[in-house]
Amino acid sequence: MIKKLDRKKVRTRKHKSIRRRIVGTAERPRLSVYRSLQNVFVQIIDDTTGNTLVSASTIEKGAKIENGSNIEAAKQIGERIAKKALEKGITTVVFDRGGYVYTGRIKAIADAAREAGLKF
Repeated sequence: MIKKLDRKKVRTRKHKSIRRRIVGTAERPRLSVYRSLQNVFVQIIDDTTGNTLVSASTIEKGAKIENGSNIEAAKQIGERIAKKALEKGITTVVFDRGGYVYTGRIKAIADAAREAGLKF
């Protein structure tokens, strides 16, 4: 009998499959996205050293985001991460959608980051 997998296990399996192909380097770090039901978290990671170079989320102190679980909040986080990355000298990244489907908040983050100056 086949067990029914829950959503978290399916997403984790997809993310592991994606991570086999996507690796962030010092020249082109990985932009990783995690979304919960109420918030969105984005990090730019150098996988060769294992360091987080830049991060942004809907719950950080300067964000001033009322509802962290909608597309408008995701757009604001995409713009914030791009601005922080450009200040650190990061211009190109590899986008890691974290096993999530590329629609809604995930797409809004990517589009906003592109418009703000990051290249994927």
